[in-house]
Amino acid sequence: MPSVLIVDSESTQRRSLSLALRLEGYRVALATSAQEVKDHLDDKQGYDVVMVDLMIPELNGLDLAREIRHGFPRARIILTSAYPLSQRQLERTECGAIGFVPKPYELDEVSRYLRSKLTAAA
Repeated sequence: MPSVLIVDSESTQRRSLSLALRLEGYRVALATSAQEVKDHLDDKQGYDVVMVDLMIPELNGLDLAREIRHGFPRARIILTSAYPLSQRQLERTECGAIGFVPKPYELDEVSRYLRSKLTAAA
C-alpha cells in the first residue's frame, strides 16, 4: 500500500485530500508544521511521497522540502500551492521535488498523478 505524508496548514485541504487518497488505498499521515513532518519521518515508517504545501507556518514549503531532501534523501517530494509553478520554476527551486500539484485539488487527478509518479520511480 503506497503511503503519503500530507503537509498543509489548511484543515479542509488536508482532510479532503486525506479522505480521497485513503479511499484510493493509500496509507495517509497528516502534518501541519515542519516539526510534525520531522517527527513523522523520524518514526521510520517511511513514506512513498511527502506532499508539501508552499505556504506552511514557521518555515516555508521550499525550505521544508530542502530540509526533507537533506535529512531524508530517499523521500519523494511533491509541492502543492494555490499559486502556479511551472516545470522550469520547480527545477530552479533546487528542493528535490519530483512534481507539483496545483490547488484547489481535483482529487481524482491527484490520485492519478501520484500513481504515475510512484510507477515512474519504481
